[in-house]
Amino acid sequence: MRATAQNLCHRLFSTFPILLPPAPFHLPSHRTRGAIRTSSAVRFRSFSRRTTVMATSSSIFLSKLLQAAAAEESGAADCPASGGAVPSSSAYYDDEGAILERGYRLPPPEIRDIVDAPPLPALSFSPLRDKILFLKRRALPPLAELAKPEEKLAGIRIDGKCNTRSRMSFYTGIAIHQLLPNDTLGPETEVHGFPEGAKLNFVTWSSDGKHLAFSVRVDEDGSESGKLRIWVADVYTGRARPLFSSPEICLNAVFDHFVWVDNSSLVVCIIPLSRGDLPKRPLVPLGPKIQTNEQQNVVQVRTFQDLLKDEYDEALFDYYATSQLALVTLDGNFKLIGDPSVYTSIDPSPDANYLLISSIHRPYSFIVPCGRFPKKVEVWTSSGEFVRELCDLPLAEDIPITNNSVRKGMRSIHWRADKPSTLYWVETQDGGDAKVEISPRDIIYTHPALPLKGEEPKILHKVDLRYGGVAWCDDSLALVYESWYKTRRTKTWVISPGSSDTSPRILFDRSYEDVYADPGSPMLRRTEAGTYVIAKVKKESEDGTYVLLNGSGATPEGNVPFLDLFEINAGTKERIWQSDKETYYETVVALMSDQNNGDICLNQLKILTSKESKTENTQYYIVSWPNKRASQLTEFPHPYPQLASLHKEMIRYQRKDGVQLTATLYLPPNYDSSKDGPLPCLFWSYPGEFKSKDAAGQVRGSPNEFPGIGSTSPLLWLARRFAILSGPTIPIIGEGEAEANDRYVEQLIASAEAAVEEVTRRGVAHPNKIAVGGHSYGAFMTANLLAHAPHLFCCGVARSGAYNRTLTPFGFQNEDRTLWEATGTYIEMSPFMSANKIKKPILLIHGEEDNNSGTLTMQSDRFFNALKGHGALCRLVVLPFESHGYAARESIMHVLWETDRWLQKYCVSNNSDANASEVGLDDGTVEPEKNGGSSLELDNLENSKCVQRYSFLEDPVPNLVLFLGCGKLVSPPTLIIDGECYFIGLLLLQ
Repeated sequence: MRATAQNLCHRLFSTFPILLPPAPFHLPSHRTRGAIRTSSAVRFRSFSRRTTVMATSSSIFLSKLLQAAAAEESGAADCPASGGAVPSSSAYYDDEGAILERGYRLPPPEIRDIVDAPPLPALSFSPLRDKILFLKRRALPPLAELAKPEEKLAGIRIDGKCNTRSRMSFYTGIAIHQLLPNDTLGPETEVHGFPEGAKLNFVTWSSDGKHLAFSVRVDEDGSESGKLRIWVADVYTGRARPLFSSPEICLNAVFDHFVWVDNSSLVVCIIPLSRGDLPKRPLVPLGPKIQTNEQQNVVQVRTFQDLLKDEYDEALFDYYATSQLALVTLDGNFKLIGDPSVYTSIDPSPDANYLLISSIHRPYSFIVPCGRFPKKVEVWTSSGEFVRELCDLPLAEDIPITNNSVRKGMRSIHWRADKPSTLYWVETQDGGDAKVEISPRDIIYTHPALPLKGEEPKILHKVDLRYGGVAWCDDSLALVYESWYKTRRTKTWVISPGSSDTSPRILFDRSYEDVYADPGSPMLRRTEAGTYVIAKVKKESEDGTYVLLNGSGATPEGNVPFLDLFEINAGTKERIWQSDKETYYETVVALMSDQNNGDICLNQLKILTSKESKTENTQYYIVSWPNKRASQLTEFPHPYPQLASLHKEMIRYQRKDGVQLTATLYLPPNYDSSKDGPLPCLFWSYPGEFKSKDAAGQVRGSPNEFPGIGSTSPLLWLARRFAILSGPTIPIIGEGEAEANDRYVEQLIASAEAAVEEVTRRGVAHPNKIAVGGHSYGAFMTANLLAHAPHLFCCGVARSGAYNRTLTPFGFQNEDRTLWEATGTYIEMSPFMSANKIKKPILLIHGEEDNNSGTLTMQSDRFFNALKGHGALCRLVVLPFESHGYAARESIMHVLWETDRWLQKYCVSNNSDANASEVGLDDGTVEPEKNGGSSLELDNLENSKCVQRYSFLEDPVPNLVLFLGCGKLVSPPTLIIDGECYFIGLLLLQ
């Protein structure tokens, strides 16, 4: 059992009487029992000779040691999980001396200030394009919110108190601005009337733009229960009020929440008023947990998480997910429609006469999430009367893992956007199995909501690839999309839905990896019914069917977004707008001239654009034809002015096999290569799969995009004077019949080598101070690079990764072969299998509640144990309550502190040409660490080979290390407790 700090203090003083007058001190020979490695904490051995220490007492040392003792005896020596206060004796301190409870640390102020900058609001335009909402957001949430109880059921996480999905973000306020005739914003009208501190969600406009509906919830310590209630607000006055007069009527937002049926009524999913008490788990189980496959079905599933485990979980799922539908008008009158059920979506028809209702039901599954549960789709009238059942699909546990495999039966059931109440859907002809060769593969059908007696569904179109959607315009025009992952092929068909005489024809047939050839997508306009259809444009004195194609404009110099006027019958196009490619990056966001029905006149065209540059934050503009006058709508401040003058450059270089690669190089403000020289560099990336070298080498992104910095972005280290190589392309290419992952490691190393060579050639990165990092699949990349390319990087940071592919045996990422079909690939790609090769420092970070498929927290636990079992320099940080991405301020700040500490210690301070933490010497001893691991100043030591690092006692308190020196008078030895350094006196050795 670990010795307490109090016992340690007693044993330390009894062994080394540091309060006694100075006396000679004798160290055992550094050759005793062989050389002692300085890179690992070594057990303190009893000296056979007389040992005393010449030292002075230190009050701060004694105080800290006693604090550690009190903390350990109270059970708080290690960082406790969040929630509840901990004794002050377990407090930690940041760089400025501030006390941090619960063991969470803060990064340096230059990083912290960027992360804590107020977030910009989200924007929402009214249906009539005459008003804009500014939806106000808060900064990072506290950990206490994530620590609230949640139920993990059927692949989703539920906040039982609120009866909604857990961990939802929210808005703190709503401001309404009038869009004036000169395309500027009028004064702000604040939506008011809801409780102070309320959390707002699901903000939606009525179709006429006169009202807003949204949900309101108040923390449990307030006067409310914490459940969500529906409120409505008058857009002209900003006054808000509850929609239901009774506070007992609350929203159930586990799946759908509410939807406008028309301008004065909504259908709302409420918690059934007759719902009883929460089911209680039986003290004694009803029987064993049994799964069977006595029918010998082939059932392969990915590594899903948060699944149902037993009958009690099934009962809980029913309890929380079951809703009662209510039809309510703006005056608060309502009626209940239908029976309580697990409703998953409500979709009114464009003419508001019908409702398309989807629900799931038993039997549930213990091996797949709720999206594959039995599903029923029905048509009701808008008043809640049953019309007909469209389908009742069985449990779908057997969907093949192959890319492009789908569920059997009807799927993608929707209303046609251009018709009052016509349904369309698709049905697979291959049983949902992409490995089956068949033509056609999918058939698209249409049918009225209320068909005539005996009227069969009409075949709209047949596709040989996998159906990808329909963009509707009218009876004369619709676009049908299909694609196939294996070949990266995509087709766009032009069809005439209202004419059987017009044959479908191919509009585009290309590789969707070829971004240079992307023609763009048709812009959509809003109809009076609130649906979106392809916008047709009239060109003066010219006939033809014109649409607007909005494209990213990928080029070898970067993206240059465009808007083309495209004649769909002739295939001709005219570029009517394009972003400035020299300084700015501007994209088309939406049409602003679609208030009226019919074709849009080109001379009256208005579009909303977002515009940004390397140094200027994103702002929104309205561009008006015919003179293309641009009016600025917003004036958002720079979110981090301290980095306003950073350097950003899109660079190109070549892999040894000839593949062109790109990356974005960031340099800190005021960096001067001639004065500052090469910098420590952080390489942060995420691999991608391709079918061709040409597509892999194409440039994606723009050098003029504003460098947005998220709360865990690698760009934060610009503030710490790092060079950042962001998103260097790591293409894993499998041309023809070859599988990309069969050469994963080879191509991974080649891409990383090319990137490192480029930044060192430019002189901006120190070759011995390049760190590698990534999140999720980027963490997987990081571990593999440290294992297979240790010459490139000095250390690594891997967040929320999966490292052992045998734990994801039925596919991962885009790999759709099983472990048994590609055993060698699974083994070779797993850095877990190469843990013995990792010699460079690696920091592992993982959320304790990771719900991402494949990246179980266990992946990092087991990888860390494998690394530790081979003596690797590693650290594992598991974040309580965090999922695949990190949300709480405490967690994010601590992640940044851990990362910064790691980079400062093993990258910035790394001075070894070999990038190693230890170098063997000819005489069998070991040099001390020179990468920041030692607290001693070694430059003036006459015999630095003799400097060793020891840890006290057989069961030391974590991080309690005494540094001792051999030779003449040296720097004071240092005692480190929880990362804090304490001098315990001068040490004179003879």
